[in-house]
Amino acid sequence: MTVAIITGSAGLIGSEASKFFAKQGLDVVGIDNDMRRVFFGDEASTAWNRKRLEESLGGKYTHVEIDIRDREAIEDLFKKYGSNISLIIHTAAQPSHDWAARDPHMDFSVNANGTLNLLEATRQFCPEAAFIFTSTNKVYGDTPNRLPLMEKDTRWEIDPSHTYAGGIREDMSIDHTTHSLFGASKVAADVLVQEYGRYFDMKTACFRGGCLTGPNHSGTQLHGFLAYLMKCAATGTPYTVFGYKGKQVRDNIHSADLINIFHEFYKAPRVAEVYNAGGGRYSNCSMLEAIQIAEKITGREMNYTYSETNRIGDHMWWISDNGRFEQHYPNWQLKYNVPLILQEIYDFNKERWEKEG
Repeated sequence: MTVAIITGSAGLIGSEASKFFAKQGLDVVGIDNDMRRVFFGDEASTAWNRKRLEESLGGKYTHVEIDIRDREAIEDLFKKYGSNISLIIHTAAQPSHDWAARDPHMDFSVNANGTLNLLEATRQFCPEAAFIFTSTNKVYGDTPNRLPLMEKDTRWEIDPSHTYAGGIREDMSIDHTTHSLFGASKVAADVLVQEYGRYFDMKTACFRGGCLTGPNHSGTQLHGFLAYLMKCAATGTPYTVFGYKGKQVRDNIHSADLINIFHEFYKAPRVAEVYNAGGGRYSNCSMLEAIQIAEKITGREMNYTYSETNRIGDHMWWISDNGRFEQHYPNWQLKYNVPLILQEIYDFNKERWEKEG
């Protein structure tokens, strides 16, 4: 038996990882207690996705409804499977800027303390396993907003002569910047993952994603940019664009492309690695551009309003440079761009959205 432990297994990345690695022959143990419903309400519940996983994967998937903050429960689980565990994919998190400010204690305990529990259990019971952490580009705070940006018709764009014109690399500082409390708790987790790798010679990697997306995302107003936008476009639900004239740019990486990143690392893991992981120049859009694409797909005008107030710590422009990962793992490449992603989200969810409406 070769076991993969996947936290947040009913969420977007966790469910994609569960399906993928089960097909690779691993026995998947999924940890998910539907905290997304606690954070964002019933519409964000992942219960539907958990049910789909259990039905489709059968005996290759074991669901465990425990909280990653419960150190004893995590240790008991890791002890049960021991050295059979070859892979840990940690996706469980409190993922929202706005929500973190409402309850900083819970945000930090989930994102930082939960990660520490998983790392220490890995060190104690399966130190040779690959440990993959879904970090975030928010560890860089709002430093990207100091880049020399130019206003275009539908987006902000960086000066083409700048060193980050092809995308932001891992050498950007994470210091002297406003992170949001969410960003700060993810910084703590990110540094812990690095330190366990370096200090204990463990095979750890932080993947600093931007907008992670795909058809299995339970998008909500506070988290899940493309999925929630597409849902609003399809159902006529009012949508609010926050600040920056709607020209803020995000790169978007499809969950399947990210899982392929994880697979490459799992096949040849390295110690204490850090990678930016996003859509890069291949897959990015501004808010206005995303709305235009969504309107084209649905054939209807989107019901949105604009607020002058941007979210604290939000980026005006983020495009990842995936070059470091591509140098280490040259067989990987992106397959999905933004129009393909939005079309797939719409096709996959439109019947479910109609029933909910």
